[in-house]
Amino acid sequence: MCCLTCLRDSDLPTKCTKNSLMEILYLNEFVVKPNFSKMVETFTGESLQYEVLNVENMNPRIKQVEYPIKSPIVIRAIELEKELNEGKKLPFETIIKAYVGDCHAMGQKQITFVRQLLAACLYPPLISKNIFPSDVNKRANKILSTIKESMGCYGDIGGLAVVKKNVAKFIVRRDDFPCNSEHIVLTNGASTSVQYILELFVRENENVGVMVPIPQYPLYSATIDEFGMKQVGYYLNEEKNWSLDISELKRSLDDARKTCSVKCLCVINPGNPTGQVLSYQNIQEIIKFAIEEGLFIIADEVYQDNVYAEECTFYSFKKVMKEMGNVAKDLQLASLHSCSKGFLGECGLRGGYVEFVGISDEVFYHFNKLLFAQTSTNVTGQLVLYCLVNPPKNHEPSYDLFVQEKANILSSLKKRARLVYENLNKLEGVNCKEIQGSHFAFPQIWLPEKAINQAKSLGQAPDFFYCMQLLQQTGICVVPGSSFYQKDGTYHYRLSILPSDDQLKALLEKLGEFHKGFLNFYK
Repeated sequence: MCCLTCLRDSDLPTKCTKNSLMEILYLNEFVVKPNFSKMVETFTGESLQYEVLNVENMNPRIKQVEYPIKSPIVIRAIELEKELNEGKKLPFETIIKAYVGDCHAMGQKQITFVRQLLAACLYPPLISKNIFPSDVNKRANKILSTIKESMGCYGDIGGLAVVKKNVAKFIVRRDDFPCNSEHIVLTNGASTSVQYILELFVRENENVGVMVPIPQYPLYSATIDEFGMKQVGYYLNEEKNWSLDISELKRSLDDARKTCSVKCLCVINPGNPTGQVLSYQNIQEIIKFAIEEGLFIIADEVYQDNVYAEECTFYSFKKVMKEMGNVAKDLQLASLHSCSKGFLGECGLRGGYVEFVGISDEVFYHFNKLLFAQTSTNVTGQLVLYCLVNPPKNHEPSYDLFVQEKANILSSLKKRARLVYENLNKLEGVNCKEIQGSHFAFPQIWLPEKAINQAKSLGQAPDFFYCMQLLQQTGICVVPGSSFYQKDGTYHYRLSILPSDDQLKALLEKLGEFHKGFLNFYK
């Protein structure tokens, strides 16, 4: 404390450093003199720039958050694209962004019905010009009548009633069971839904665990870190096409309960990044496990329209739960859906919903207070969601074109999924499971010992090293499996099937050439 005494006496101690003086200023701001900064500069020769917020004192939970879609590989891809645009000569002419599920960025065409309804609602004078089909005009007028004739108004807390009612009808058609529209919340995409759900489980003095599949979608790990919770990973069975083994759930849960209180079990179906579609029986087993262990299920079902394998069918967790009858009557779950994926691919317009099942009205009352704090969900995104859950009927003028566009998109995705699966498995040391659904392949790659050692010498994960070399030599940007977590000793990458047919064929050809050259170089 001699330093403080010296400061109070207006003298600078000769043994103080700049850092110690800054600490004194921070801890004793009310006792130092106004000319402290000038005194420090005089003594040390450096100006004092004390920051109220810096990387040392910021929220430590945020520093723990990682998101591979903004990884060094993606950052490098952006840099390379800039260099190409500036005319720099590189071994390739374009960056192929096969790392993200952004449908429209990859060239997918917009659904006409969606854009017409958006245009009519955003600029109502278009309705009177009769340039859109009559069913579009009718729906636009109905929606506008609920929001004071302007898309610029705040929406209802929890979502527009007209949209929520149609979401409920959609769920009833899908599952053949009743749906309470009051327990549906419209959100700015599934990402917001996940944040809402997990926030309900945050405890002040309890280490709360959330079970997530490994490989996992980074939204979950990032949100879990942000809320100060514990990620409890369970491994999907790659040998059985990324199925979910109950024995593995049990192992993971028992281990986790030694250090935390596990509350939630997250299941992604169809899978991301793994592309599997869970069977009806597997979902039944998962539900029974959750009931026995007292877990809340988070059913991430945003890819439910993206099922390609002939032997596979999408079943919602709610449908299976209801068909199990009294066995599952006490199960609580939240089911997510989004208009970012499927056949719409409207990632940027941010529309989604979460349906809560088995939650009391009292809990939902308190949950609604979170929604009031957000004021309103993006109204434009809600309108896109309305198109997803309430498409044109077969007697309406927009129906034929809508059905044709939807079928073309899903048919093309199915062909691309098969193309990627077949071509990757032709490569030496690559094992890609069938892409049953979603937008991604997640092949396992064998890497030579020499390449593994080279990666480790650079402080890099071996599959990160492989993916960075792929980017630098071909312009193909994919995400390494280490970013999604994976079993020790295995290496993967996530590859999007969204590039157009021509671009995807070129990508696979380049990838094959690179892979062969990589193995030859490091053998």
